[in-house]
Amino acid sequence: MESISPPNAQPGVQPNDEDAKRAQEEQMKRDLLATVLDTGARERLSRIALVSPERSKQIEMILLRMAQSGQLRGRVSEEQLIDLLDQMEAAQGKVNSKKPTIVYHRRKGLDDDFDI
Repeated sequence: MESISPPNAQPGVQPNDEDAKRAQEEQMKRDLLATVLDTGARERLSRIALVSPERSKQIEMILLRMAQSGQLRGRVSEEQLIDLLDQMEAAQGKVNSKKPTIVYHRRKGLDDDFDI
């Protein structure tokens, strides 16, 4: 009996191999973040991940790039992580300078008094 592989699978690579490779990469990323971040910063990053997973991924990628390029000296504290978040917010604020506004449309000409 011939096994059928998914259409996006590479020939010679089993789906289990891809899952194992992905899991290994995730483990390496977690280990590197554990060595780069101190306890308070790790806790804050995990709380950010609960609220906004995409922002957490962005922060993780920035931290990993900084660690690999040698820009980080020592462990990142919670205060440094907050500064990084503020810098990200400022950079995104420049890109998205449009501030959300709330507009109220009130009906005119309606009378609330019921004269019966």
